[in-house]
Amino acid sequence: DVARKAIEGNSFIAVTANMEEAVALSNMYAPEHLSLHDPALLPSIRNAGTVFLGPNSPESAGDYAAGPSHVLPTGGAARLRGGLSAADFVKVIAVQQLSQDALQELAPTITTLARAEGLEAHARAVEVRSVS
Repeated sequence: DVARKAIEGNSFIAVTANMEEAVALSNMYAPEHLSLHDPALLPSIRNAGTVFLGPNSPESAGDYAAGPSHVLPTGGAARLRGGLSAADFVKVIAVQQLSQDALQELAPTITTLARAEGLEAHARAVEVRSVS
């Protein structure tokens, strides 16, 4: 039986003194699916793959019809990211352009960090560009 195997292998019961503790535990655990009956608690939820809010929002609705994606973070990964979305298929290229003044201002920080990492050439790349 599928339900029995899931319950036996991956379930636990947590008893907390109040809802604040329950929310803290949930945020620490970062569940793939979180059923939340009280909408007032939603702003406190920081880590969940998806939240099923209210008595008329069963997990199966999100899995098969109402949710943005059935591909959700498991194993606590919801502490780091949400479910799969169109944003996962967008390529982002960072472009950095510093003015001479900006490079001068950042030079001490950059050279200090570069040398701390043992990357002398990185430090010198800044120094040769920041000579007045």
